[in-house]
Amino acid sequence: MKRQLLRFAPWVALMVVGVVSTPRPANPEPQPRMHERIRAAMDAMRDAQDYMRRAPHDFCGHKVEAMRANEAAIRQLGMALECRR
Repeated sequence: MKRQLLRFAPWVALMVVGVVSTPRPANPEPQPRMHERIRAAMDAMRDAQDYMRRAPHDFCGHKVEAMRANEAAIRQLGMALECRR
């Protein structure tokens, strides 16, 4: 039994050295966030919503409906981001 252990010891040591000495990056790059374009679109839509809210004019009567549609679109995009299929 002891003989068999001594016979396999160099192979086990070689495997341990191989695993330990495998190079690994010191600072792996962070994973990119998913769906950056959707997030950017949501930010732009929030900015437009804020602009419309502060605007002194009503955009020829389309302000209220545009704000409703914009808010609905932001909600839909948020739900799309939550869906992880």
